[in-house]
Amino acid sequence: MSSHVSLNQVSKVFNQFTAVKDLNLNLNAGECIGLAGHNGAGKSTIIKLILGLIQPTQGDVFLFGKNMASRDSNEARRQIGYLPETVALHASLTADETLAFYAELKGLSKQHNKLLLERVGIAQAAHRRVGTYSKGMRQRLALAQALLGEPKVLLFDEPTTGLDPASRQMFYQIVSELKAKGATILLSTHALAELNGYADRVVVMKNGVKLADGTLKELQAQSGLPERIEVTFKVPVNLPAHWVPTGECSYSIQSQPHQKIDLLKELGDLNQLASLDIYTPSLDEMYAHFLKREDI
Repeated sequence: MSSHVSLNQVSKVFNQFTAVKDLNLNLNAGECIGLAGHNGAGKSTIIKLILGLIQPTQGDVFLFGKNMASRDSNEARRQIGYLPETVALHASLTADETLAFYAELKGLSKQHNKLLLERVGIAQAAHRRVGTYSKGMRQRLALAQALLGEPKVLLFDEPTTGLDPASRQMFYQIVSELKAKGATILLSTHALAELNGYADRVVVMKNGVKLADGTLKELQAQSGLPERIEVTFKVPVNLPAHWVPTGECSYSIQSQPHQKIDLLKELGDLNQLASLDIYTPSLDEMYAHFLKREDI
């Protein structure tokens, strides 16, 4: 899998404050990476480093193999689309005029702008002033701006803020389409539950240090958090003492993933089961667990 973006042993220090420390991070083609962390964890600094807005104090940032510190990195930067957390659009411009302005800044043709507005669901308001837009409509327009030129790397900072459920579904549908075309998406968000089914990996930051990086299954293994098995039988049964009774015919137990099969074998005749549920730790629970680490 090829890396569109690589950060190698990157640190960034502002005066005496270390915003990012010894970070190694690869963002691969056709991958959506969730970026999680508390305020001040280093998320925005990482995005600014990839954009080339700031330079690392030590280490290197590569975009499509080009070092962002080199003078010939401008062409690579044209392949980035960016949606900031705080959207600042000119209130007096229409959506048409806004996209035309950004297309001209990027040196792009304006012929696909109408299709972009249709894609984000605001084509019907293309000739209205942005100052009349709701927060959700402004967010959709900012998303259209980020998609100009079909960039290969997209950096989204709290992209679903202000979006209603239907609009969030539309956003993640676009994310899926971009992934299928081989784009790299870095998505910084506090709405971690939204990432289920969309993020291939989640990176957890704390105090500028990467605490965890992996798929949901890998994060569960790294966290050590148990699963919970709940069973209900049709008639009363006797199970080993480590199964905790929760009702006349119901039991529960906490289990590490490697223990699950052996525990299920203890249930005996599965025809006697009325229900069986296995609950895995949520991304929010794993995130909270990582942040409780006191060695960072």
